[in-house]
Amino acid sequence: MKQHRVKFDFEIEFANGGGLQGQAFRLDIAGDAIDDRSLGDLIVADLRLLMVAAVRIRNKEIVSEQHKRVEHALAPDAAAERLIDLNHVIESGMITYRGLPAPLVCDFMSREASQPAYSPGTSFHIARLEMVANTGTYLDSPYHRFAHGEDVSELALARLAGLEALVVNVAGMSGRPIGREVFLPFDVRGKAVLVHTGWARHWRTDAYFEGHPFLTECAARHLRERGAALVGIDSLNIDDISGGERPVHTTLLGGGIPIVEHLCNLERVPAAGARFSAVPPRVKGMGTFPVRAYARLPGA
Repeated sequence: MKQHRVKFDFEIEFANGGGLQGQAFRLDIAGDAIDDRSLGDLIVADLRLLMVAAVRIRNKEIVSEQHKRVEHALAPDAAAERLIDLNHVIESGMITYRGLPAPLVCDFMSREASQPAYSPGTSFHIARLEMVANTGTYLDSPYHRFAHGEDVSELALARLAGLEALVVNVAGMSGRPIGREVFLPFDVRGKAVLVHTGWARHWRTDAYFEGHPFLTECAARHLRERGAALVGIDSLNIDDISGGERPVHTTLLGGGIPIVEHLCNLERVPAAGARFSAVPPRVKGMGTFPVRAYARLPGA
């Protein structure tokens, strides 16, 4: 059976500025034809390019040659094993999202009030917490978007705990939309895809609520089609909130893929090799709930 390669010139534009050109570049293909978009996907994946904004193909030609393609694997990080918190601390009075009430953390029973019920020297504290579910770092279940979707109590632990993490770093990119091209170099199947935008640096400031980075609908479709297990982001919202539509929530939650928003400390997690967990309590009828999100880094 004949093996085919495609010979072509290309121009690549990066979201954070600059570009890359190639002449008479060659790639292995299956079959004897390939469209420009699929070819662009292949070159981004083969060169493991990050933050690609656009790919233009020129002078494409199919030739019969022996294949040379080999599969590349992401190398695991060799950092000593440790746990890293990826969630914001919930504090009384803080605002997570404009228009939603701040949490109230107070005493239900103070230590002083408890003392008459116990022996001398023995006291307890029972706190009271009032908050909406979308507070701090939280997980969205399908029920958040769909009336008949799974709520947080129905999500299996295997979908939330100990997931292989893939950190995609787009910090410093120009523009706000994060397109599918960003994810092309990575195998996302079965992984918690954590998008590091750097936006967490604005937490608890007015800047956090204005002009946040977000995924495009096309990126969400790519992640769903390629089998991502969970998608997280360290930004105000995974969607563009300038209008009333929420295509990323609709696409991911519609595919049974949980979302975690308002992450932090992703700069401390390697691109590959860590394990991610974000488990809410099993509360029936809740579409979202705060989580203690964390990464377990691998041993050397």
